[in-house]
Amino acid sequence: MSRVSSKTYPVKKSPVVVAHISDFHIGSYHFVANLMNRTIHELNELRPDIVVVTGDLTNEGFRQEYLTAKSYLDNLECENIVIVPGNHDSRNVGYLHFQELFGPLFRCLEYEGVFIMGVDSSEPDLDDGKIGREKYGWIVNNFQSTDGFKIFALHHHLLPVPGTGRERNIVYDAGDILELLIYAGVDLVLTGHKHVPYVWRLEDMYLVNAGTISSLRLRGHTKPCYNLIEIREDDVRVLRKYPFGGSDVIARFGAGAGETQRELSGVVREIISTDI
Repeated sequence: MSRVSSKTYPVKKSPVVVAHISDFHIGSYHFVANLMNRTIHELNELRPDIVVVTGDLTNEGFRQEYLTAKSYLDNLECENIVIVPGNHDSRNVGYLHFQELFGPLFRCLEYEGVFIMGVDSSEPDLDDGKIGREKYGWIVNNFQSTDGFKIFALHHHLLPVPGTGRERNIVYDAGDILELLIYAGVDLVLTGHKHVPYVWRLEDMYLVNAGTISSLRLRGHTKPCYNLIEIREDDVRVLRKYPFGGSDVIARFGAGAGETQRELSGVVREIISTDI
């Protein structure tokens, strides 16, 4: 059993709903436009307060891929959108197109007691990630300037994700970043990158990895999906939603959450059942 958290959150609206989508890979032959359109349609029906996009909008960072990605995102009816680039977006000097079409690589957004920081973890033409020591003070200072529910969003995951094979693409300075985030009182970290949804708990901070919403480049029996986060004063629920399908609660924390049972990921569970 995990520990019971007694934290409460000073949100001004209950719930504040955050949609977390990732890894479109527009331009790849694995990209499925029907899944992308369906996700946009579902989000417009669900009407989240904030949409967070954790990178790999494109497959090769080409301008036409970016323009296609923007045409999809322009159909979102949400006014509060935080977008960060992924490693695929920074290929072929694609980060220039990102900044022209979507704005700064590092940004903050505050809404009804929820504070979101989006950061660029990509390195041009590399699959590995890095935040960089020069950004550490900026990260801590911005988080310490708010007492709201704190979310940190980046493309690369900060902890290895089960079922993704040999770990090669973690953030180079992940240890430093994790220490900074815990010190700054961050509540939730949102990432993408490996197309495998998963949740980690590290002290009182949750790290939620998203799957892909529109690519069939999938591992094992994972399916295209995205996350919905419902933030209340004493309770936070993280749901996994499948385009054309239902949803499951994958994490719950806060003063009203009670105890939750840690479950094995689907991939690891399949390996164990095969070996027994």
